[in-house]
Amino acid sequence: MTVRRSNILTEIPLSGPYEVNAAQPANGSTALSSDPVTRPHVLLSVAVSLDGHIDDRGTERFPLSNDEDFDHVDRMRAESDAILAGAETLRRDNARLLVYSDERRARRIADGKPEFPLRVTVTRSGQLDPDLRFWHCGGERLVYSKTAETTVGHLAETKTFSDFSEILDDLGARGVRKLMVEGGTSIHTAFLEAGLADEIRVAVAPMLIGQATAPRFVNPAEFPGGPARRFHLEDVTKVGDVAVLRYFPKVTS
Repeated sequence: MTVRRSNILTEIPLSGPYEVNAAQPANGSTALSSDPVTRPHVLLSVAVSLDGHIDDRGTERFPLSNDEDFDHVDRMRAESDAILAGAETLRRDNARLLVYSDERRARRIADGKPEFPLRVTVTRSGQLDPDLRFWHCGGERLVYSKTAETTVGHLAETKTFSDFSEILDDLGARGVRKLMVEGGTSIHTAFLEAGLADEIRVAVAPMLIGQATAPRFVNPAEFPGGPARRFHLEDVTKVGDVAVLRYFPKVTS
């Protein structure tokens, strides 16, 4: 099996705690309560070049971020209840979606949370390589599939879904209040097209890819409000040589 070097750690945490529509249990756990189901706060995180690409056309993941940014992404993962990436991202990057800091994992346990956030992937075909690293490390895994039959049913819980709002409803019922979405292009497009993203974090790297067919943040789609709608820009942060922009797409500028 040929896989690309993972560089999915491309985001930093929010400069302050982000708001959700329901409080977490006092002990920090994600156990279900008697309250009505609340969908998680959905944070899309992406790193792009100055010309809007998330990768080049090479066989290895192109490094858009820096060490300081990677560490901040690790912190943001530790603050999440679940991390989601599409099946194509798992295939391409052999991504694990872990919290790497021992201290942050220990803090999660001390707060009554699992050592690792729930790791989630979405697949249309159900065809996933069981040898990928995602299946062999780091706590609970959950697969949302368009088909009931998958190649990894023995490695993770699998649920069928029809649309992404259904995924959020199910995650909310599991007690997930903060969902970090790390791509790829089709996954980010689906969340934005359906109006399901509460926040977008864009790390802009000081480089140009310059390849017409290199992948971008999103695919062409009919986004709510179209090109006339301007998102609210919450803040801009300098992280080394990377500029980090926080947008709230449900708030019109």
